[in-house]
Amino acid sequence: MLRDITLGQYYQTDSILHRLDPRVKLIGTFAFIVGLFLANNVAGYLVAAFFLVSMIKLSHVPVKFMLKGMKAIAFLIVITVVFNTFMTPGEVLIQVWKLKVTKEGLIMAAKLALRLSFLIIGSSIMTLTTTPNQLTDAIESVMGPLKRLHVPVHEVAMMMSIALRFIPILMEETDKIMKAQEARGASFDSGNLIDKTKALIPLLVPLFISAFRRANDLAMAMEARCYRGGDSRSKMKPLIYRRRDVMGYGVLISFLACIIVTRVLF
Repeated sequence: MLRDITLGQYYQTDSILHRLDPRVKLIGTFAFIVGLFLANNVAGYLVAAFFLVSMIKLSHVPVKFMLKGMKAIAFLIVITVVFNTFMTPGEVLIQVWKLKVTKEGLIMAAKLALRLSFLIIGSSIMTLTTTPNQLTDAIESVMGPLKRLHVPVHEVAMMMSIALRFIPILMEETDKIMKAQEARGASFDSGNLIDKTKALIPLLVPLFISAFRRANDLAMAMEARCYRGGDSRSKMKPLIYRRRDVMGYGVLISFLACIIVTRVLF
């Protein structure tokens, strides 16, 4: 399951989304998230689903690979659905002892499940079609106005991109450690909750040590190459808006406009 996490990975292929300016994809991801929270009816979610399916088609990333990342959050979605189904007050449809299934709870559970699923898939599209270097430049460019407030924009962008890039690396490392511990007789699935928690200690200790070692090696490598970020640093591939990027912004504006129209009219 750990290898099923696609967030932070880059899928190498040639598509319109891969050629788009990373700033468009970053702003587009935030616009899609805003659109998800603005949608409050069936029409709004249909617009969001159509937009998401269109982006998946344009990315040329296999649908199976895209949906594989949903396995990692399936448990979170199930918990969200169960809690909202039984804890939301409203018109009671089914009652078993003190547990009540309400109409409003089912509607809220469906909305949150769709939002979480769309949110993860939409965020994965950005990371799957954008390299870490492009993502760093995009974050730094979008956060550029904060420099006037003396915010270390480049350092923040670098930390965010490195953290995102470390997600699949740490997941792969966790999978290796789990297999090594299971080969020595450790069990992570048997026993009660306390036993399962204790079984995680042999997993977390080497994982933290490996994470700190990787971070230290990366810092030493950057210092050895005299890395200095900021305005004085030149870029091999500077970000330049092209015609397709302007069209991308137009698509985003149209998407938000459709979401707002569905919210007002329906």
